[in-house]
Amino acid sequence: MKYYLIAGEASGDMHAANLISALKNTDPRAEFRCFGGDKMQEAGAVLFIHYRNMALMGGVEVLRKYPTILKNRNLCRQDIVDYQPDVLILVDYSGFNLPMAKFAAGQGIRVIYYISPKLWAWAKWRVKTVHEHVEKMFVILPFEIAFYRQHQIAAEYYGNPVVDSIAAFEAGFNKAEDFRKNNGLIEKPIVALLSGSRKQEIAHLLPEMLAVVDHFPGYQFVVAGAPSILPEFYEEFLAQTGVTVVYDQTYALLKNAAAAIVTSGTATLETALLNVPEVVVYKTSGLTFFVGNFLVKIKFFSLVNLILDNAVVKELLQKNLARDIRNELELLLFDEAYRGAMLAQFGILRSTLGEPGVAARVAKRIYGIIT
Repeated sequence: MKYYLIAGEASGDMHAANLISALKNTDPRAEFRCFGGDKMQEAGAVLFIHYRNMALMGGVEVLRKYPTILKNRNLCRQDIVDYQPDVLILVDYSGFNLPMAKFAAGQGIRVIYYISPKLWAWAKWRVKTVHEHVEKMFVILPFEIAFYRQHQIAAEYYGNPVVDSIAAFEAGFNKAEDFRKNNGLIEKPIVALLSGSRKQEIAHLLPEMLAVVDHFPGYQFVVAGAPSILPEFYEEFLAQTGVTVVYDQTYALLKNAAAAIVTSGTATLETALLNVPEVVVYKTSGLTFFVGNFLVKIKFFSLVNLILDNAVVKELLQKNLARDIRNELELLLFDEAYRGAMLAQFGILRSTLGEPGVAARVAKRIYGIIT
């Protein structure tokens, strides 16, 4: 079978790569082509366009780059037509992927969605596209089943692929001293800074995170470098702060961290599953935030709280971030009862998300559908 996959950011690249590996085990004659990232390429897909050309956030930023988006969308459409895959597998990334679903279905290409976009948060009207053009929707959050059921879509849930990624990492994890030694870190306890995977996110959030560094002299702060961001970009923010960046070691960084300051997204879930107390933050442009207030109608914005339907981790949004991060970090580092209560909820989260093997289960189901 010929598979074409599209993912638009680092987490999607990782999950798509794991699915490619699982599909190889299920379908020995599988061939892959992708619009994605390094991990998908390493897993065996021929990379057509890298997602770094499309890593945008927020409605205003997207509008500014719309000509680039449109150009890449047209290139991708033509590439799909030329490749003629047996199935197009879309990974999250709704702004790009939902139009691609409609296009591919119109070309007679079967369309499967792996990792539902968060239509339940801000774009319920786009469920119609899923209903009309997506043959099967695989979701990774338990509550999404009920959302799609309300719209007469029989979505399927086989677990959350982050569980697979965490399990694979922990199976080969090196000792703490190896991580510190390899990265030139000192013996002070670590606070991990996960400032996002896009330049706009980092520009908005990393300065807010760095503003608290001087208030915690007994700790060293370390940034998890996003794979698509060059070190020079981080240096604009980190010069003379003493804060270090490590690349391709986010899980190892978290495993060695006493606490973490995390940008809202998949990283909030990864941090919790690695049992690291965290505070979740988000900030975007003023106009995007203003528009988002009208579009986004959800109780929580972090995945941990959404899945547990409970305010387990503190969510800080848009204003007074440096002040509020400092206050929350003091609790995470120094209040044992507060830390303990959060970690206990993380245990419930792990049991809720189930066992590893998600990608393998989904791969078998996809192969069963298309053969």
